[in-house]
Amino acid sequence: MEPLLGRSAQGVGFIVDGTSTKAYRGRAGRRVLCVVCLSGWPRRGASAVVAPRVLIDATDVPADRGALGRYVDGLIGALDAAGADMAVVCQRADEERYGRLAPGARVVTGPTALSHRSARLAWEQSGLPVVAQQVNADVIHVPYYSMPLRPGRPTVVTVHDVTFFTEPELYSSVGAMFFKSAIRTAARRAARLIVPSKATRDELERVLGADPTKIDVAYHGVDHRLFHRPDPQQVTQVSNRLGLHGKPYVAFLGMLEPRKNIASLITGWAAAVADIEDPPALVLGGGGGWSDEVDVAVASVPPHLRLIRPGYLRFSDLPGFLGGALVVAFPSRGEGFGLPVLEAMACGAPVLTTHCTSLPEVGGEAVAYTEPDAQSIRDALRSLLEDTSRRERLANAGYDRSQEFTWAASAEAHLASYRRAAEQTAADVSAV
Repeated sequence: MEPLLGRSAQGVGFIVDGTSTKAYRGRAGRRVLCVVCLSGWPRRGASAVVAPRVLIDATDVPADRGALGRYVDGLIGALDAAGADMAVVCQRADEERYGRLAPGARVVTGPTALSHRSARLAWEQSGLPVVAQQVNADVIHVPYYSMPLRPGRPTVVTVHDVTFFTEPELYSSVGAMFFKSAIRTAARRAARLIVPSKATRDELERVLGADPTKIDVAYHGVDHRLFHRPDPQQVTQVSNRLGLHGKPYVAFLGMLEPRKNIASLITGWAAAVADIEDPPALVLGGGGGWSDEVDVAVASVPPHLRLIRPGYLRFSDLPGFLGGALVVAFPSRGEGFGLPVLEAMACGAPVLTTHCTSLPEVGGEAVAYTEPDAQSIRDALRSLLEDTSRRERLANAGYDRSQEFTWAASAEAHLASYRRAAEQTAADVSAV
């Protein structure tokens, strides 16, 4: 049986046959994993396995980080902690950040123009393969849908979701066309596809007929140093910054785009709280996105209710924002994973979400569910607001469940995918 490498809870590498691994730098700086006994002494006749060197393309991470940034940052930090042989190519503004997150990795910066989408896509086709050659990478990992047509080595692509195919009306026509093309290309050309949920894997198979044997599921993690139960001072500070000064509120965190179902949330919230004596506000945290429906829903909110749109929130404010809410509502119509749900759970917040796509894989039985229409959101939200003990039970259950999702576990799954990509290509070459 092929040994499967991982890390124990104590941070020690292990192989499934009960032995462990230690890493050291071999010739040409390559990381070599040497099989050793648990006592730490090399086993006679043990073989050394050269782990593939992976180049991670972090050039598409936006300045505000967002869910993509939290995925890439969390993954890179965990891969470095796991001893991965890794290089990272990023925008110049992120060089110091990734140097801190992954001190064992080689960090390479791309051209200044990478901050512009069109320039980055052009560079991905010509510049990324060159960087891979320069750092002597065995595998390229592109964590956001697209890939070079001629990468020159096996490439792993993360496909976050396929709602561009299943619900194209939720996107601009140009955006949907681009991502459809990118996903089709990745499904055909990538050595491996990484997806953040079983739901996304199943949709890839159903919609595109993707080969299930080349799809690897790697759940996201949550950084429990950033997302944790807040102390009262953190809650108070955020409340004051929002102008609420201790008043209750329902929270949302994410892009204000059609897929997030913001218009139905606004309408459902307004109906749920309109006749409450001290109605909780609705705070929509996150970037602007685009949605004409949101503007219409906002205009219909009764004047005695308060809706706050603070835009992007600082990372340091998120525990207080999420953990201080009566309910965190995330009634999305489709997700590849649902990172805001997991982060809210980690902050000890009761969460209301939908049964759509991957969200039940994240929330399990530790969150409340609703259908995505406004009336259902109204009924589910009102029920939660009227039941303090249920909110407390969900908050505790969600927090406990969030501890099961770690970037260390996600890194293990990614490393396994990189190895498969390298081994698959080596087998193809040897068969010629």
